[in-house]
Amino acid sequence: MPLLIILGYVWPEPNSSAAGSRMLSLIKLYLAEGWQVQFASPAELSPHRYLLAELGVKEQRIALNCDSFDSWLSEQNPQAVMFDRFMLEEQFGWRVEQACPQAMRILDMEDCHALRDARQRCHSQQQPVDAATLNSELALREIAAIYRCDLTLVISEAEMQLLQQHYGVPAALLCYCPFWLEVLPAMQIPAFNERQHFIAIGNFRHAPNWQAVLWLKQHIWPQIRQQLPAAELHIYGAYPPAKATALHNARQGFLVKGWVADSQQVMRQARICLAPLAFGAGLKGKLLEAMCQGTPSVTTDIGAEGMSIDSTWSGMVANDSSDIAAAAILLYEDEQRWQRAQQQGYQIVSTRFGPDQGQLVWQRIEQVMATLEHCRQLNFTGLMLRHHAYRSTKFMGQWIALKNKLAP
Repeated sequence: MPLLIILGYVWPEPNSSAAGSRMLSLIKLYLAEGWQVQFASPAELSPHRYLLAELGVKEQRIALNCDSFDSWLSEQNPQAVMFDRFMLEEQFGWRVEQACPQAMRILDMEDCHALRDARQRCHSQQQPVDAATLNSELALREIAAIYRCDLTLVISEAEMQLLQQHYGVPAALLCYCPFWLEVLPAMQIPAFNERQHFIAIGNFRHAPNWQAVLWLKQHIWPQIRQQLPAAELHIYGAYPPAKATALHNARQGFLVKGWVADSQQVMRQARICLAPLAFGAGLKGKLLEAMCQGTPSVTTDIGAEGMSIDSTWSGMVANDSSDIAAAAILLYEDEQRWQRAQQQGYQIVSTRFGPDQGQLVWQRIEQVMATLEHCRQLNFTGLMLRHHAYRSTKFMGQWIALKNKLAP
């Protein structure tokens, strides 16, 4: 039975982040195709992590800059290794190639870190994103990792376009790999008059989510509350810091509730999902979950990026505080408009993010595996980068490992 080893940046937390949910989907995809899966990570075990053992997936703690990883990987002898984010490829890529040169190397970007970083920096400087900002040191590292791998999973069509048109990455190295979801039967979805209040949800450690909470608190929610004095905004998310819980104000209807075990339940109880994202990248799991639970949403162009159909959205898209507030009030009060938005959400999920997407991804993975050596020879830039970059990364890693051994 073939073996996939996933090198995780963190342990999967599907109830805390979209990244955790997508990782779980990838694991289940490999398991459904008859593979064994092991998940290894240098991260500390997190309190909300998914118990992978329930799926028959072995877990392994690994150390950074330690030769013990090399011997462990050689013993496992995997047919494929997946890097969870480019930072793990930088850390372990040369070790994987050295210990298991025939193993297919897959990079799961999660989202384009270079794009998210560029947007965040430009937002703070109140400047538009330009080519110079996109061509950052982070971008150089991330694109280099793509070239060094055999296949890179890209979550958004918008980012597929960016990688090919701006950074010049060959399409042969990329695979469009979005979420694949299922919509609950309509009979299980509460109707318009059975729902109340607004919801915002997202891991507080993710900078775009925290910025959205601040935007809601300072500018958007006061306008909504003025028109809907009985409405409440329930804010959920893992790892809320003290500065977030300090924003809780029952009199204002601004309720910071923190982590929730069942995000689907609280989503389907809300009438509107608010996601005013000023920057970010990738697909927004919170908005797809809202569609699945029949909850219309109000978000920004960045929030809807890579998810709408011909500019059709499951709710409304606006980018100004007043426009976002006005859209939220309109959707909250207009039942017919709300129902149309709900149906548009179902259409988006079934058309763009249905379960067939997983099979398309698997077909591409199999195609590359079957012609692995040929694909590697066609990727001359990758060969060149591995020759140069792996030498510097390898020697630095070996130096740190030796230093750790000699430390008293």
